[in-house]
Amino acid sequence: MNACTVREAVPGDADTIAWLNAAAMGYDYPKEKTAAQLKALLDSGRDKILVAEAEGRVVGYLHLQDYDLLYSDHMKNVMGIAVDPACRRRGIGSALLAAGEDWACSTGASGVRLVSGESRKGAHAFYRSLGYEGSKMQLNLKKAFF
Repeated sequence: MNACTVREAVPGDADTIAWLNAAAMGYDYPKEKTAAQLKALLDSGRDKILVAEAEGRVVGYLHLQDYDLLYSDHMKNVMGIAVDPACRRRGIGSALLAAGEDWACSTGASGVRLVSGESRKGAHAFYRSLGYEGSKMQLNLKKAFF
């Protein structure tokens, strides 16, 4: 049984999403930048951001984006999923992913992919329990310009 309702994100969710990024994933990104990014992503046409509400407040979110390659059918990519640490193990992450998968399927995507940090063993078990599979280990590199 889901302990939440899932809906599309709105610009007013930015402060809570910023808090979830810090509390659940360790990303301390400013609220005002989160608000600007959220608005841009909601307007992009290639992103879907869903939030889970429980107990009258937003307790999680899921961000999916188009994933198109020259060697694979169209998919959706999970760019981020976060659940309030105090609300975990209540079906919120499962509900978010189910809603995201429904949306992906309705848009003709062949599947959903996600990347999870190597040390996040509990998250890996959770994703596998929902039918996600994979064995490829990757190194995530980036080059910052500021």
